[in-house]
Order: sequence, then structure tokens, then C-alpha cells
Amino acid sequence: MNSCRKSFGIFLIFLLFATLAACQKKPEPSPVLLRVDERAITLEEFQHLFAKSLPAEQKLSPEEKSHLERSYLVQLVDRELAIAEAGRLGIAVAPEEVEAALREHRSDYPGDAFEEMLSERGITLADWRRELEEGLRMEKVVRQTVYPGITVREEEIEQFFTENRKEFDRPLQVRARQIVVASEEEGLRILGLLRQGQSFVELARQHSLSPDSDEGGDLGFFARGEMPAEFEAAVFNLPVGRISELVKSEYGHHIFLVEERREAVRLKLGQVREEIRAGLQAEKEENAYQQWLQNLRGKATIDIDWSLL
Repeated sequence: MNSCRKSFGIFLIFLLFATLAACQKKPEPSPVLLRVDERAITLEEFQHLFAKSLPAEQKLSPEEKSHLERSYLVQLVDRELAIAEAGRLGIAVAPEEVEAALREHRSDYPGDAFEEMLSERGITLADWRRELEEGLRMEKVVRQTVYPGITVREEEIEQFFTENRKEFDRPLQVRARQIVVASEEEGLRILGLLRQGQSFVELARQHSLSPDSDEGGDLGFFARGEMPAEFEAAVFNLPVGRISELVKSEYGHHIFLVEERREAVRLKLGQVREEIRAGLQAEKEENAYQQWLQNLRGKATIDIDWSLL
């Protein structure tokens, strides 16, 4: 009798726990945001992918975030279509291709900067390698199915040159460097150091407040009308190798160094033929790629629940 009571008591305890477990609210599954044929991506998966696509600690307004989410979702559809097409055609990427591309990416980051970048974005090396492999598959399927046969004829180059002749009339350009500081006193002090022979590049890296300070203040080549009036008044009247006086603008106090000068020139077809060919080739490839994606979209079943964004 005691044994039966004990068994019954155990049964009641089990029944109580089972009832409590049943009453506990189970976590709701994430709703499906996107379906591309048989492939479904939930809202949670999308938010995870979207977050990884942004630079670390980037601040976005609600409007900016909404715009970027919708843009990223369209890109995600295109990626799914391209990868599915690569699978249908049996196009794969060999492990050695992935490793070679990974080494190339790593080479752009000194020291531990690559690992730091992954950490900041919350991505593991395995995630990065998987994304890289998908990207390589997309490149390969496009290269093998979209780009072959696309060429630029000589008459197209000549026609473009004739119709856009003014684009190849290059105006006078100068290449200059700058150092920007907050006060006139600081500017005069640095101007004195330059006149004593100190390096413009090093002083720009150490003291300049402008974004180009890491490049030693290099502004690159520019023509009249491309820079603020105060800049142009200073640099276009300076001989090559000469340092300007202190120039005040709304950005601060500037010192300029003119490094090179390109005289105005009317370029001939032979000088720009390859530049035109490359531009027309890129334009044709982009048009073919967009047409290819449009054809894939037309054959696929795509369902997006925009109300979730």
C-alpha cells in the first residue's frame, strides 16, 4: 500500500512538472522575412546579417537604418539568386582558391589588424571564410555565364571619343599638400619649422587636423573650381616646390606645398583609347549583369514581408 502511495506521489509530481512545462510560454519562432524559391531567411537571420554588414559602432537614424535595410535586403535577394544559379550549374570554388583570396585580404591588414576587424564586427574567421567563398562563387558564375562574349569595338571607342570630346580637354591641374591647424599662432610656428627645412609630410602627419593627415596632407591633383576659393588662390599662384604663406579659411589655418603641375592639354584618341575601352567594357558588363539578375528574378518565386521592416 505504501509502495502504491509512493508511486502515485511520484506520478503527481511528474504530472505537476509536465503541466508547468506546458504552461510555460515557448519562445516564438522568428517570422520569415524573405523566401527565394525554397530558401527562407527569417527576420532574426536577416538582422544578424545586416548588423555584420555595418561598420563597428556606426550610428544610424531610424530613416537611415530603414533605407539601408531595404537596400541590403535587395542585395540579399540577388545574392541568393546568384548562389542558387551557381549551384544549378555546378560551379564551385576550390579550397585553395578560398585560401588564396583570404591571404590576399589579410595582406591589406598589418599585424593583428585583420583579427581586430573581425572582432569589431562580431564575425568569426569561419564566418568570414564562408562569406568569402560565397562571394567567390558569385564572381565565378558571373564571369562564366554573363561576361563571355562582351567586347568593345573600335568604332564604339571612336564614337565615344567624338561625342565626349570635351571630357578629354584636361585643364591645368596641380598636386598639393596641406597642413591645417586651429590657430594662427600654431600655423606660424609650423611655418617656421618648414622654413628651417623640416619635412612637410612629417609635420602634416604630426600636426594637421585634416582627414588627409595620414597621407602627409596629400590633396592629389585638382583643377580650378574643384577646391574652395582660398585654396585655389594660394596654390595656383605658387611655383612647384614652394610653400605658401598662412591661409585662413572656414576650416582653420592652412599651409600649402605645390608638388606637381600638369599643364592644360587636349588629349588625342591614342592617349585615351584604353581608358575609354575599359569604361565601355565596365558599362557593358554592368548592363549584362543587371539583365542576368532580372532574368533570374523572373524565373524565381520571391516573397518579401516588407511589413516586418
